[in-house]
Parts: sequence; structure tokens; C-alpha cells
Amino acid sequence: MAAADYVNSMRVFTPAHNYQPAGDEGRLPSAPGTSHITSRKLQEMEAQQDVARHYNLPSAYPDEWPAELDLSDESRDEAGPSTQDTAAQAKWRYSGLYGDRGKSTIIASASTQQDEPDPLGGPQSVMELLKQRGLPVDEDARLRSRFVLSSTSFSPALFLTHTRPTASAQSLLQGLNYLTDSIDQESASLKALVESNFEKFVRIKATIDNVYEEMRDDGTQNDNGLHRSLSQNARQIGPNSAGVRKNALTEANEYGFKGINAPFTEASEMAEELWGEALNGRQREEGLKQVLEAVEKQRGIYEIGTDLQKSIKQRDYDAIIEQYTLARRYANDAKVLVDRATSTQRSLTEDQVHTILVTGRMWMDVEKQIQAFKRDLWRRLSNAQSTKQLLSANGQDGEYMDLIAILLELGVDDNPVWVWLLSRYDYLKTRIASFCERGRAEIEILRRRLASREKPSPQSVASYLRIPIREAARNYSDPLDTEQILEFWGCVHTFLRKLISVQGGLLGDVIEFWDTAQSFINGSKQKLLPTGFEGESRKHHRLSTDSINGLKDGIIELVNRIQVNIVSLFADAPPDDLSFLSAPSATSPMGTLTPTVSRFNLDPKDIPPPLPKTGEVWAEFAFWPPHANSLSGVHYLGQFLILIGTAASEMADLSPISGGSTTYDQLKLLVSGTRERCVRATCAAWNSDAEHCKYLEDWTRDLERKALTKMPGHFMAFESAILTGMQKILYISEAMTKPGSVDVVTPPPTKLLQMVRSQFVTSVYKALSGLVENAERPVNVEGEDEWVLIGPSFSGTGSDVPSSVSVYGGIDSKNRNVRILLTLSNLRALRAEHVPQLITSFESAFAVKLTDESKTIQDVLGQIDTRLFQSYTRSVVDTLHTMILNGISSADWVPSTSRPDELRPYVYTTMLTLVMVHTEVSTTLPGASSSTSTMSPASPSHPLTHAILAELLTQISKSLLEGFMSRPKYSLPALMQATLDTEFIAQTMSQYATEAAGQVQSQIYLELDRRTNNEARAKLQAELGEMRGVLKRLRERTRGEFACFKKVRSVSSK
Repeated sequence: MAAADYVNSMRVFTPAHNYQPAGDEGRLPSAPGTSHITSRKLQEMEAQQDVARHYNLPSAYPDEWPAELDLSDESRDEAGPSTQDTAAQAKWRYSGLYGDRGKSTIIASASTQQDEPDPLGGPQSVMELLKQRGLPVDEDARLRSRFVLSSTSFSPALFLTHTRPTASAQSLLQGLNYLTDSIDQESASLKALVESNFEKFVRIKATIDNVYEEMRDDGTQNDNGLHRSLSQNARQIGPNSAGVRKNALTEANEYGFKGINAPFTEASEMAEELWGEALNGRQREEGLKQVLEAVEKQRGIYEIGTDLQKSIKQRDYDAIIEQYTLARRYANDAKVLVDRATSTQRSLTEDQVHTILVTGRMWMDVEKQIQAFKRDLWRRLSNAQSTKQLLSANGQDGEYMDLIAILLELGVDDNPVWVWLLSRYDYLKTRIASFCERGRAEIEILRRRLASREKPSPQSVASYLRIPIREAARNYSDPLDTEQILEFWGCVHTFLRKLISVQGGLLGDVIEFWDTAQSFINGSKQKLLPTGFEGESRKHHRLSTDSINGLKDGIIELVNRIQVNIVSLFADAPPDDLSFLSAPSATSPMGTLTPTVSRFNLDPKDIPPPLPKTGEVWAEFAFWPPHANSLSGVHYLGQFLILIGTAASEMADLSPISGGSTTYDQLKLLVSGTRERCVRATCAAWNSDAEHCKYLEDWTRDLERKALTKMPGHFMAFESAILTGMQKILYISEAMTKPGSVDVVTPPPTKLLQMVRSQFVTSVYKALSGLVENAERPVNVEGEDEWVLIGPSFSGTGSDVPSSVSVYGGIDSKNRNVRILLTLSNLRALRAEHVPQLITSFESAFAVKLTDESKTIQDVLGQIDTRLFQSYTRSVVDTLHTMILNGISSADWVPSTSRPDELRPYVYTTMLTLVMVHTEVSTTLPGASSSTSTMSPASPSHPLTHAILAELLTQISKSLLEGFMSRPKYSLPALMQATLDTEFIAQTMSQYATEAAGQVQSQIYLELDRRTNNEARAKLQAELGEMRGVLKRLRERTRGEFACFKKVRSVSSK
């Protein structure tokens, strides 16, 4: 387009103060044609200056872009207020319309209606946003115009719905602030534009009116004044002055527009390019105001989604319920609005449509968040299994009640109470099955490992049976068995504790689950639960009859599962197949419930094979560790039965079971059956240990009673511990039961009592048999030396003490006589004290009388005592018998003098033998008053010393009788010698005289009297006085040698 035409098109925008009313000054001059041309050039120059001044250009046609126009808005602001006039300021404000919008919009006027920046301040244009949403805005101009702010068909609701479908309230508020600032800028610029160019609009209007009148008159009339005539003359001067003017309004020249169509089109395009955005600003302003009003009006709806998202992240349940309730009210209001319009056949207003659309989008967002939140709540409710761990600090119900409450507030189809109860039931059922399967596998693996080990020696077994004598009734801290066996017992104990313990065990979880279920059944828990929006969740506050019956059946099933697993452990044989075993991962919830410590890892590839059948009693019991002794058995089995009895009572007290279920009878069978199996296993081990009781003899003296070894005390302590443990096993008296609860622990049957009774008597017999075996044949104790010295001992022995007899305080366990003497002493202590105490303890513990058994045991003890006593004295008696017979039958026995005054050598030999026996017995069996540091011949002797010497005196008398009877006749000297020998022995051993010995001595004198004549008898009577003197002198002379036979007299105070 030519520069002149461009200037003519811009001439209309001359400043308002140049406008003058129509008159001579305002008309075109009536000068010749050259004047007219000069006037147009002046006008063109003026227009070019206006354009350059308006756009801050050095000229209307600059060669390069001015550098000062590249300054940013901030730089212009920092320059401070200008000193330009009001018009210049207005132009600058108008120029600000182009600053932040980009120069591309100014250059390409055609893109004004095609696209525009985001009115809410986004980085992308409107069309780019819509294209990302998949809208065909390039093909559909009408659709595009609905989103262009400068379009008259702009729809705020449609704009927000498609350009901001997921915008948060915060981003919308930011866009609102940006929109407000833009409106303020555009309004000020538009106002300044109109004020500064108003007179230009008036002048161009007047010019257009004059031109129109001239063109309408075809140039033939000049009735409208000087202006028209001059204009007509000026046109006639030009080259087209002939004929009708080219601008005449005729059909041929398109009514005057034929020559100016092209310039007008170019001017229109230039005007659109320069002023289109400014002119469209008002439309955009109106659109932005509509958007602003819509956002402000529906601010609450826009903010719900963001607030709800924030509350869900913070798990602020109260805020979630409040916001969701508000959203539901908005949705209900929108629904009511639609229903009312439908029923009344009325169209909705644009505001109502916008409200419905915004509410719908909000509801979709809220519902999406709430559904995701509900899924999370259901998941957490299913995982909230341990109600004990979910108690809050104040003792109130914990998370699972909160989850149920929030679900009821939000409104759900399924009953969260029932869902939680079902998930809890399934969890407990699975947990019981998995735990018992793994626990029994661990127990069986440990049992197989123990069985594959070498059988312990009897001495090793006896070392654990040797309980401290005077600590049997106290807490015994030393190990009761080997470490591996104790580990097995610990494994079984942990298994039972974690399965049936009320505190921390699976049974405790089952009981707690039923208590919680009962509170939901009777409605006490529902008092704390909400009813939901408009009471919609009240239907979930009551469980149906079928649900209640299902819960009762579930409790019965859980109890049956526990009961079956316990019965399987104690009543069934050890399992042969462990192929079901699979070790759970450390992260699984069952991985923390393994009965044993963490170092026990199950490897399915390294499972010991089943054991061959060897006939061992323990092979029949899955709960009994191989080679375990009875002491550890009664200790742990007593604890097991306390757990089982307490658990059975707790399970029987549950209302679904106590109300007549068959499970009650099964629980009674559980207790009685487990007790019977425990008694059988213990009795078998007791019987085996009784055979090992002989190894309790370590040939060391009792610390308080030196005439005894420690064996009677160890045996007493062992049997007492077994009886105490058996009493706990049979009666389970320590099992805890609630007051008034059903008792499932029944008294032991007579069959079990008889089994224990028989085993008790058997164990005593076997122990006594072991005593005899120890005395007759030495039993080596592991680590034993030939001499076992307890307490101080003498450094040497006298010449009259045989080497086979140890000094007081030490025991020569290799000496048979020493063993027999100590065994005799032990037997007498057992017969007099220990066995009667054991019988009394048994009768008291089991409420039975052992009259026959007690008599039988005493008879057996007597027989054993007699047997050992004779075993000890027989060798001495045989020696003395031979010695006496040989002495009496010797040729030099008859004295060569008429009055014998010496004893025959055999008498001294016999007496010295008795001295040796006395020494051996009294040294081995010191008297009750003997101390550990002194040994006086005058000390009171042991009762067994008197019994042995009395028996030997009787046997000596019998030997004398037999020896004297071997001679046919006795002369007076021979008669006197026989009397001296007999009386010396009788008087020296007078304190050991017995009725049997006295009778034998009387028989000796009768036999002597038969073998002499009357003369000898008469002379003997005359010699009796002299014989008494000789006998007295002989006793005085041997007083020191035979002082040990002197009767000890108590010293009385004077």
C-alpha cells in the first residue's frame, strides 16, 4: 500500500484539540490544483509526524528498530515519571498493551482471532491448551470462538472446564489475581485511547459525510456551497475531468467504491493490525470479568478438592468428613436444580449451567479422591489385626475403631464391622495353621538331631540326677540335663506359650477377638460409631443373626484348631513326613513366631531323615527329647500342663463353648489325654533313671553324717523331686481358672495313680538293688580316683592299721569291706529315715496309703541288710573259725604245767582280728559324736560296730564250742586252759555279748563238763579263785591292746 494512502487512513487519528467546527476555517481551500496538492502534502507530513510521535519512532519509515524500544517495562518504570503532557502519557499507556503480550500479536493481525495468550496467566496460549485436550479448534471456527476472550461468543464456563479441568483452588486464585490486573490495565488503556482520539473520530466523520454528498450528486450540482464547487472544479482539472467523475455513485463504478476499494481494504487491514487488539480489549475485558465473577461466585466449590486432598495427606479424619459432607450437599443441590428444570420444562440459565458443570467436575474429583481413600481405609482395616497393639495411650480402642468410624461417616455398602471381624478371623485361622505347622516341624527336627547323637553314658546321666541333698525343696539353678535336651524342652515350651498363652499367645488373640465380637454383638461398641451422612450408615450398626451365628462357629473352629494341634503334639507319634516344611521369609509376619531362637534356621534341604525303630520308649513321644532324664521331664511337663490346663479353662469359658458345644468335652479330653501321655513318658524315664541311681554313689561322705555317703541323700532328693513333679503333672493344681468358670481339669484317674504308685515302688527296688551291686562290685565313676578324700586326713597310719583301711575322712572305694560297711550304713539310714519319709510324701501328695508297699519295701531292705551284713562278716568268721579250731586241736594246746597262767596264741590272734575289725568298722563308720579332726577310741561307736562285733563274738563262741567238742577228754590243766581262753574272750568282749553268745558259752561249759571226771571237777572248783586272779592279771596286762572293746562310760558332773 502506498505511503500516502497509509497516511490518509491514519489521518483520522489526529489529536482531539485540532478539531474545529465546520466553517470557513474547516473547509478545504478553493485554490487552484497546485494549492490543493500542496495542502495534501502538508497533511501527509503532519500525519507521518503524528505516527512517528505516537510510536516513539524517529520517522514514519525508519530503517532499523530503535534501541530504546528494547528496554523492558521495569527499565521504563525505573526511569521515573516523564514530563510529557497528558496526551503523551495516554499514548504510552496504550503502547503498554503490547509490552507483555509479545510483539507477535502486533505484527500478525490475522492471528488475533485465531489464538491469544492465556487470560489467567498460563505459559501456553489458549489454542495450545485446547489442542492438548484434543479439541478440533483448527477446523471448527465456531468452537474456537467460544474460547477466545475477544470473541462475542466467549463462554467462561466452557473455558474453565476445558482449560482448567484439574486446576487446584490455589492456581485458580492466582489466575484470578492475574486476570484482575490485566483488566485494570486494559480498562485504563482503552479509556486513554478514547479520550485522546475523540476529536479525530469527529473530524473523520465529517469528512466522510462531505465525500459521500459529493459522490452522491455525481458532481453536477453545486447547491451545497463553496466547498462542493471548489472540489468539483479541482476534479475537472485532472486528467479524468471529462464526463461523470469516477467517484460518482453509479452502478458502473460500484457506486463510488470502485476506485477506493483497494485503498480502503489496505487501510482497514492496517487499522486492524494497529488497533484491532485495542478495540477487542473491551470484549476481552467483559469476558475476563465474567470469568472473575464465576470464580468468585463458586470459590467454595473450587476449594473443596484441594482442601480434601490436603486433609487426606494429613489423615485429618474430621476435616475429611466435613469437606466430603459439604461436597455431597453441593452435589445434591445441583441435582435438585437439574431435577426441577426437568420437571418444569424450563431452560437453565448460563449461571445455573456453569454451577452444574463446576459442581460436576468438583464431585468427580472429590469422588475419585474419596474412593481412593476408601480403598486405603479398607486395606488398613484388613491389616489392623492386633487390637492389643492398637490401643491408644488412654486405653481406648485404637486404629481399627477409627477406621470403622471414618468408613461409616463416608458411607459404604459393605459393613466395615463385619469385614474387620471376618478379616480378623481369617488372619487368626491362617496364623494358627502356619505357626503350628512350622513349630511342630522345628520340634521334630530337634528330636531327630538328638536321637542321632550318641547315647550318653550312665555316669553322664547320673551327674544330672545328683541334686544337692539339702536343696531339693529349693530352686535348683544348675542345669537338669544337657544343653541340647534343654534346648528341645525350651522349644516345646516356647511353642506352647506362643500358641496357648493368654498373655501374648494366639489363644489370647482368639479370646480378645471374641470379647471384641461380643461388644459388637450386644451393641456396646456401636455407641461410639457414627451414623453417617443423613443416617445412611445406621444399618451397619447391628449384626444379623446369621453373622452372629457365624462368629460363634468361627470361635469354635479356632478353638478346635488349637486343641487339635496340642493333641497332635502330645498324643500322636512323631511325624515321619516333613515335606510340607517351607521356611518363611524373614519379612513375613509368621517369621517372628518361630518357637526357637533366631540361630535355629530351617533348611528344607537339610532335614534329618526319620529315625529307625529301635524299641526305645521315647521314640513313641513327639514331645519327649531322646535320652532325656526324668528330672527335666517332670520340671518342663509340669509347666506344659499348667499352660494347657489354664488354656483349656479359658477356652471352655468362652460362651459359644460353654453353651453346650461338643468342644467342651474335647477340651476335657485334651487335658486328660495330655496328662496321661506325660505320665507315661515320665514313668518310662523314671524307670530308666532308677537303674542309674547306683551311679549316684560317688563314695564321698555326707557333710553332716560322716557314717553315710552322699548317695542316700541324693536318692532322697531325686525321688522327692520326681514325686513333687508327678504331683503337679497329675493334679495340675497351679492351672489358673476364673472364679465360677467351667472346670475342665478333672482329678487323675485311678489308673494313672496306680501307674505312678507302681513306678515309685519299682524305683526304690532298683535303687536298693544298685546299692548292693555297688557294695559287691565297684562301679567306676567318671573322673574318679582310687582315693576320694573329703575333709582332713592323717598323714600316715599306725603300724596296727592295715593298709586297706583309710584314715578317717577318706574312703578307699576299691576296698570291698569299706564299700559294704558304708552300704550297710546307708541301708540302715534308708530303712530308718529316708524311705519312710518318701512313703509319707507319696501318701500326702497322691492321697493314697502304701501300707502293703511300705511293708514290702521294709522287708526288702531287711533282706538286703542281712545279705550285706553276712557278706561282710562271713570272711572274718571263716578266718576266726579256722584259727580257733587249729589252735584248740594243736598238740601244744594242753598246758604242760598243772596250773596254766597264760592264754594260748590263738586267743591273742583272735582278739587282734577283732581289733582290726573294730578299727575298720569304726574308722569307716565313725560315731555320731566324732568330729572331722579327732578320732578317740573312747568315742561312741557306730551302731553297726556293735552289731558286727556281737555277731563275731557269737560266731567265735560257736567256733570255741566246736573246737572244744573236737577233744574227747579234758584233764584238769586242759579244763583250766579251756576255761581261761573262753572267759578271757567273753569278759574282754562283754559289751558285745548277746543272748545267743551267752547260750553258746553255756553250752561250752556243759560240753567241757561232759568230757572230764568228777575228780577234775572237784579240783576245778578249788582252783577257781586262783584262776580268777590269773584271768585278772591277763586282762590287766592286755588292757592297752584291747582298750577299743572297753565300754565307754559317760562322764557325769560331780
